[in-house]
Amino acid sequence: MARRTLAGQRILLTGASSGIGRELAIQLVARRAKVFALARRWSRLEELAREINRPELFAFRECDITRSVDREESLHECIDRFGGLDTLINNAGSGAIGPFSAADEARLRKVMEVNFFAPVELIRLALPHLRQGNKPLIVNVSSVLGHRAVPQKSEYCASKFALHGFSDSLRAELAADKIDVLLVSPSTTETEFFQKVTGDVRKLHGRFGAKSPAYVARATIRAMQAGRHEVILSTGGRFLVWLDRLCPPLADRLVAWWG
Repeated sequence: MARRTLAGQRILLTGASSGIGRELAIQLVARRAKVFALARRWSRLEELAREINRPELFAFRECDITRSVDREESLHECIDRFGGLDTLINNAGSGAIGPFSAADEARLRKVMEVNFFAPVELIRLALPHLRQGNKPLIVNVSSVLGHRAVPQKSEYCASKFALHGFSDSLRAELAADKIDVLLVSPSTTETEFFQKVTGDVRKLHGRFGAKSPAYVARATIRAMQAGRHEVILSTGGRFLVWLDRLCPPLADRLVAWWG
């Protein structure tokens, strides 16, 4: 993957109204990138625009990324505003918690639509524009649970495993086009994710060691600049991934006990 500077990069960012996405918008504009931010909450985007206060570098649009018409119109507006596209950051996400046997099809489909199908289809739309971009890059914000699944989060894990596999495949497929693909795998992060998660919230464990959205955004930006393929953003997450690779039975016992 190519090393890159962010000044002047034209970036389309989803899930920008809070958490990691909000911090990414702030930090990218601080590095003089041009950011077109998408989210469902217009009022939050307006607040973010006032805080950033750089209308020449930051624009936004209300968007439900699970709707094809919203994806198409948002991409076209981004292209019209900045004259092209260099980077697509798929950050929007949805979660669910609780036993799979106690859930229904609607919960699974909602999580998969937001976490997998929407970013994949946005990538499909963006590819012709990225091919004409400057050091083009796709950033998919996944999770350490896209490497090692845990109980009570089967739908979420499935969606992140799907995004992980898709990213690895697409990276190889787009190498000839010189379009890079970065997979970002945070562990627990202090965001509104836990307030919006569907299912039995009583199953949520404590968030000891959770990283701040600002930390995750900084690490993501460093990986973008350095040309990384993937980053796992916590020591605990890296330990879990390596334990699963080196001794899967032990990892199974550990997560079964923790779950």
